[in-house]
Amino acid sequence: MKLAGLKSVENAHDDSVWAATWVPATETRSALLLTGSLDETVRLWSSDELVLERTNTGHCLGVASVAAHPSGLIAASASLDSFVRVFDVDTNATIATLEAPPSEVWQLRFNPQGSTLAVAGGGSASIKLWDTATWDLIATLPIPRPEGPKPSDKSGSKKFVLSVAWSSDGKRLACGSMDGTISIFDVARAKFLHHLEGHFMPVRSLVYSPIEPRLLFTASDDMHVHMYDAEGKSLVGAMSGHESWVLSVDVSPDGAAIATGSSDRTVRLWDLSMRAAVQTMSNHTDQVWGVAFRPPGGSGVRTGRLASVSDDKSISLYDYS
Repeated sequence: MKLAGLKSVENAHDDSVWAATWVPATETRSALLLTGSLDETVRLWSSDELVLERTNTGHCLGVASVAAHPSGLIAASASLDSFVRVFDVDTNATIATLEAPPSEVWQLRFNPQGSTLAVAGGGSASIKLWDTATWDLIATLPIPRPEGPKPSDKSGSKKFVLSVAWSSDGKRLACGSMDGTISIFDVARAKFLHHLEGHFMPVRSLVYSPIEPRLLFTASDDMHVHMYDAEGKSLVGAMSGHESWVLSVDVSPDGAAIATGSSDRTVRLWDLSMRAAVQTMSNHTDQVWGVAFRPPGGSGVRTGRLASVSDDKSISLYDYS
C-alpha cells in the first residue's frame, strides 16, 4: 500500500480540527467525511473532492469527537460542553441530545450493529452505553484501577478515560486512559475483563482490526503504537518512529496497514506484515489529531481514501491502492 496526496483544504474550519470519521455510503449518496472542530461546528465533506456539503451547529464549546452510525443515516458529536448531539446526516435534524456532567464526554463510537453508542466518560472513569433505539442510558461500565501503583499515579487519583473502540464482532469494548492503561470489557455481560499494560502515557486513540476481532491497535503520548492480542492480554508488536505524541490511529479496511497522526505534524503509514512505518506524509503544519480510512462500499468506488485533520485547521485527503 502506498499513499498519494490527493487534496488539502486549508482553513476547513475556523479553529483546530480535532476529530474526523467517515459516514458510510447509502443507496442515495456516496460516503461523506465528518469533521469536528474547536470552532464548535461539525462539517460534512464530499468523499473525493472535499467540497463542503454542510455545517452543523448546536454545540457551545469545541467538538472533541465525531462518530457515524454503520447505516450512514445518523451521526453523533461529543463536545466540551458535556453534550452529545445525535443528528440525521442528510437533514441535520437533531435526533437526540445526551447530557453528561462536565468532563465526562470524550470519544464516542457506535457498535458495528448500530444498536449501541459508547461514550468514553472522561473524569467519571467509565464508559457509558446508550441504546440507539430509545437513546436511554443502558449501562455504565466502571474502570477498575490496575493492581499496584503506576509511576504516574498520584495517590487516590481516578482514571480519566479518553478513547473507546469496539471489536469488529461487537462483543468487546476497549478504552484507553490518561495513565496509559487499556481496559477490555465483555459487552454482553457488562463485565470488566482485564487491563492491557505497556503504555505509560495517555492512550488517546485505539482501534480493533476489522479482520481479526482479537487484534487491537493503540496510540499513545509515549510515541509508540502497540498491537495487542486483546483476548490473550499479550503485546504482540510495538512500533516506533514518531518524534512526539501519537494522537490518532486507524486501520485500513483490509486490516493490512494502519495510519497514525502525531503532534510531530506527520501522518505515517505502517505495514503490519513488516511492523514498520513505510511512508511519512508531511502535509500538515501542526499536530495531527485525526486519521480515518474510508470504509468500503458505494457505487463507483475503486480506490481507497485516507483523511487527516490537524490543529492547523486543514484537512488532507490521500488515496491508496
